[in-house]
Amino acid sequence: MYSYIIGKITEVDSNSVTIENNGIGYLINTPNPYAFKEDTEYKIYLYQQIKEDEHLLFGFKTLEEKELFLKLISVKGLGPKMALPIIASGSIMGIADAINRENILYLKKFPKIGDKLARQMILDLKGKIHVEGQVEETGSDEVFEALIALGYKDKDVRNVIARINKENSIEEQIKEALRLMI
Repeated sequence: MYSYIIGKITEVDSNSVTIENNGIGYLINTPNPYAFKEDTEYKIYLYQQIKEDEHLLFGFKTLEEKELFLKLISVKGLGPKMALPIIASGSIMGIADAINRENILYLKKFPKIGDKLARQMILDLKGKIHVEGQVEETGSDEVFEALIALGYKDKDVRNVIARINKENSIEEQIKEALRLMI
């Protein structure tokens, strides 16, 4: 089992990167390949999946991403290829907060995650994912996304979020933010 690899990125693809180490190019599936720049050296944390017909490497920029990935693939019915888009399209704090608060709607926004799998994720992972400072930042992220989706301008939303009470539930934060937007 590999823990990490250090090398120079030689290729960036839509789902993967190729990292060269000692003259060998390793194809690594990653949640956000465009976060890596070609001809730059990186330390990529790895997970190796060995199947009967294929050997795959999954890589992450941070150890926290890798740890979340490992927890996600421990969920019944959720494999590595489904876990990557979850990490790519959500923040670690947002995912952890959604699971710990049983926010099924947030989890269902990810590709191929339906009601049943979202409930399974909550059942298997609730209380097992802890990220420092998760409640405050995640609540702000969700409030921000909701207000932007309603058509408010980025600058106005940021000003209002700075003034709302972050200890309230997300729903209350959104209501308060809407009152302040008027």
